[in-house]
Amino acid sequence: MQRLGKVLSVAPSQNIVVKADKNPKIGSAVVDENLKVVGKVSDVIGPVSSPYAVVKPAIKEPKKLIGKQLYMLLSNKGRSKK
Repeated sequence: MQRLGKVLSVAPSQNIVVKADKNPKIGSAVVDENLKVVGKVSDVIGPVSSPYAVVKPAIKEPKKLIGKQLYMLLSNKGRSKK
């Protein structure tokens, strides 16, 4: 699990805009502090030095997340099992 950043707002399209700490990977699952899946990263906007993640929500009321910290689940693809 890796910190994604803080939710700034919810767009009229209901997409969640997050001020990202690092450049996130598109398609990454996004969870809240309780590990509940809230959506997936659908786009990254803004400058590389200060990116914003656009998250397509998987919940009914994304506005409840404004001001909260969100996290990304890291995939196990490409990792060898020993």
